[in-house]
Amino acid sequence: MAEDRDDMETAALDWVIRLRDPGFDGWEEFEAWLSADAAHADAYHRLAIADEDMADLLKTAPPQKQQTNPLIAMPERRPLTRRAWMGGAIAASLAAIVGIGLIDRQPALYPIETAPGMRRTITLDDGSKIALNGGTKIKLSRRDPRYAVLESGEALFDVVHDASAPFKVAVGDARLIDVGTRFNVLREGKATAVQVAEGAVIYNPDGEAVRLNPGQTLSARDGDAKLVLGSVAPAAVAGWKDGRLIYDGQTMAEVAADLARWSGQPVRADPRVAGQRFRGVLSLADGDDIVHLAPLLDVDVRRNGQIWVLSPKSQ
Repeated sequence: MAEDRDDMETAALDWVIRLRDPGFDGWEEFEAWLSADAAHADAYHRLAIADEDMADLLKTAPPQKQQTNPLIAMPERRPLTRRAWMGGAIAASLAAIVGIGLIDRQPALYPIETAPGMRRTITLDDGSKIALNGGTKIKLSRRDPRYAVLESGEALFDVVHDASAPFKVAVGDARLIDVGTRFNVLREGKATAVQVAEGAVIYNPDGEAVRLNPGQTLSARDGDAKLVLGSVAPAAVAGWKDGRLIYDGQTMAEVAADLARWSGQPVRADPRVAGQRFRGVLSLADGDDIVHLAPLLDVDVRRNGQIWVLSPKSQ
């Protein structure tokens, strides 16, 4: 039986409200609900955007004068239901836009996030696709459908080329322009790494203007003029999407960060092995326990409370 639309939107609104809480820890339950039906994600993001818009509009709306006339009886306040909240959100947004002319003040960007261990693919209106790895936050634009901001995490961009409207990605203090492209971008802290599988990417077209062709990589750090160029097999780009993490000399600290994004579990490298280099392929499946990777990584994988630690091998 198809799910009732009202029930679905009520559940979506529940998640919007719950995810406001900084202490929210129900990511597994949230991911299960999203995965149960593709319409769930659409309903959630539609209401999340409405919620964000209403909050911004209310910030800019003029304060209401308090009614002090004792001859006017005020109606009794009734509890705010979820249906009333949805209707109020839409009504408040429309009233503010029409009555105050705030259409240009609406935030152009809206966020989409994935929890650690959760992956999602977004299809844009022009057919371009953005695959998000776990623990990723990206912002898309309502006004420019060919613009994105990668704030943190990892994303694979599969872009439909349009020479008259190139796709742009802002990441850290840099900008990427597509030239008919399939490319992967990793943003961690202040570091950015770009790998190109197809087409080409221009890194900072108004600055260094470095062109990356298939199989080429670039690493950069905010505030540092040094760019590190490298190479990768084009077929290996964004292997995470298929459950394969491919390494050619990355440090164990980088491996730990990748495993945390993929698995949704905290993973760190002991300082004694954090700089150890690894070359090889890790094959992963959802729900896999990472302890089975220890022999391949040539380290011990142990639990320390809730954290998996990559530590030196026992003698």
